[in-house]
Amino acid sequence: MRLSLNTLKRTSFALQGIIIVVLAVATIVEKAHGTDYAISNIYTAWWMVLLWALSATSALAYAIATKLYKRLVVFALHAVLVLILLGAFVTHTTSQHGHIQLSENADTNIYILDDGHSTTLPFTVRLSHFEQVNHRGSTAPMDYVAAFQIVDDGEVTKGRVSMNKIFRYGGYRFYMSRFTNEGVELALAFDVWGIGITYTAYALLLLTIISFFFSRATHLRKLLSHPALKRGTLIVTFVAVALSASANTTPRTISPEAAKAFGRIALYHNERICPAQTFAREFTTKLYGKPTYRGFSAEQVVAGWYFYYDDWAKEPIIKVKGGVKEIIGIDDAYASLRDFQTPTMGNKLSGALTSTDRKLRSDAADANDKLDLIFHLANGELFKIFPIADASGTMGWYAPGEVPLATVEYDEWLFINQSLNIVGESVARRDYARVEEIFSKIATYQRNKAGCIMPTERQFKAEISYNTTNYNRPLAIASISIGTICFILFMATTGGWRRHVRWGVVAWLVVLFVYLSYRIAMRWYITGYAPLSNGYETMQFMAWGTLLVALVIGRRVPLIPIFGALIAGAAMMVAMMGESSPRITQLTPVLHSPLLSIHVVVIMLAYILLTFIMLNSCAALLRRRDSAVMEYHTIISRIMLYPALFLLAIGIFIGAVWANISWGRYWGWDPKEVWALITMLTYALPLHSHLIPLFRNDTTYHIYMITAFLSVLITYFGVNFFLGGMHAYA
Repeated sequence: MRLSLNTLKRTSFALQGIIIVVLAVATIVEKAHGTDYAISNIYTAWWMVLLWALSATSALAYAIATKLYKRLVVFALHAVLVLILLGAFVTHTTSQHGHIQLSENADTNIYILDDGHSTTLPFTVRLSHFEQVNHRGSTAPMDYVAAFQIVDDGEVTKGRVSMNKIFRYGGYRFYMSRFTNEGVELALAFDVWGIGITYTAYALLLLTIISFFFSRATHLRKLLSHPALKRGTLIVTFVAVALSASANTTPRTISPEAAKAFGRIALYHNERICPAQTFAREFTTKLYGKPTYRGFSAEQVVAGWYFYYDDWAKEPIIKVKGGVKEIIGIDDAYASLRDFQTPTMGNKLSGALTSTDRKLRSDAADANDKLDLIFHLANGELFKIFPIADASGTMGWYAPGEVPLATVEYDEWLFINQSLNIVGESVARRDYARVEEIFSKIATYQRNKAGCIMPTERQFKAEISYNTTNYNRPLAIASISIGTICFILFMATTGGWRRHVRWGVVAWLVVLFVYLSYRIAMRWYITGYAPLSNGYETMQFMAWGTLLVALVIGRRVPLIPIFGALIAGAAMMVAMMGESSPRITQLTPVLHSPLLSIHVVVIMLAYILLTFIMLNSCAALLRRRDSAVMEYHTIISRIMLYPALFLLAIGIFIGAVWANISWGRYWGWDPKEVWALITMLTYALPLHSHLIPLFRNDTTYHIYMITAFLSVLITYFGVNFFLGGMHAYA
């Protein structure tokens, strides 16, 4: 009997290991041969289905054979996971997915399946109306809506779908898929049994996980009462990093006060209405890599280019890369506009833009984009500051010179077309009071014309404040420095002095936490949605969540505050890999769902805990000569692993529900989905240390936990930068 149980146990864990390897290889195959190839030949192939079935069956058989059902919550947790796999199998074998093309007032019952074959529906669908709903005061789409009628045996049923809002009829689920000028394409899914089983399993999983933390018959309860936890102390110190800049003011521009007045007017940019300051900062950052230049604010830079073009054309403000420097004949990383011009006023980059060298062509294109941006600014095309409603009442934003006289009264047309010219004349006379007055009149005109669709005054002030309080880089450097120095000190020294620096560390973490709370709250208020929609925002949240966790559990776990400073600083630096503060954009229609925020928050909390576990294992290996300390680190890791793994599982399944609501299928084998699953399976193994002898050795356990963290890095960064997919948003 013992041999049989051991064989069953080994088979179960071996199959899980094989599945992990196969899934990892499949993402590489998908990159090389495409998603359809990977899905048909690996993910849904008969042998892969058999592999999942054998893994689930052997695990459940072992649980029953060892009477795990006596620990009801633990057994239920495993049984629910098997039920999820059963739901996936039922969906795979019984469901139908496809799409239907609808044109306005035209009937159809042709249903095109995923495999390309067409079939007929048992009813007819007629499109009544479809429209694109834009964000307020913008041409950026917020939602796509389609209203239709279903005619079934003479009975008419009205239906309506939009992004993240589905319609059900006769076992079919209708989803918004594609929107064109001629009509819409709706995705259809027929999955009566699979979705029911899967959703029931998801609900049971959540209830089981909650029950797990209240159950006494778990290994977690034993770990929480372990005597090794009483040996912890807290250590941290404070390091300040100050940055300073000096500048000369050679090129001419407007005064700082006039520049601020310019920054307060509204401007239509990036498909949203924002303060001109936001546009100016993005313009300057695009050119120079920073939002200021030689002591000039971004607003002064923009005004300088517009009113004193010749002065600024000589300034080395354009950041260039690679071979571009050699082409234009400079050694520095920054070039002036004149550096790009040939003696006949041509563009020195013309040849490089069509080069066969991909890197050179890319660098030249980047530089050329910056030149185009300058020319568009100098021509006034980017100053879309005048709101004008058309005959239908739709509001558009125009630059001076773009508004035909026939669309507005003459006095208004004169104001629109001459206001910036008057500003230019006042700038030439250095009459900056007059400049401020004209900008104030423009702002008043904007409020009178478009107040109903513009952000409120409070939101404008909030965005201006948000733009001018960006200290991410120095604080990130400071946090990494603090974490590094304190970790070294902790490893190298002992003594009672550690208790005296405790409050200094907590103060630092609180300061950083307050700063990030302010930044996240302000971005949320400005945009109107939770800032969790791109790589920058999720990494900002990870830094914030890390600090919260460090402050909450730092008293019980001595190294957590140090790790918190390191992780938060690193997350803030990673967030700035593209830009120090990426532009605010309108949320795309598919992301308008509360499930987005929940999904991202839960997943990021899981990654935070897994990062703490990895750093804890690093500390354990550095202190491995002390067996008691080594045991302490192991206990801490095992305790944190439970909530980390459960949060990851919940996050994955919330994402699956969201996907099913948006696209009609809860799992699409996207590389990030697959690697999140790999991460969950990888970390599930050490959770069974009582069954796997390998994990009973502290050293081996910590080496595994460090290695396992590679799956987290691949999930978040590897997919974004190498594997691609619809989740690649870094």
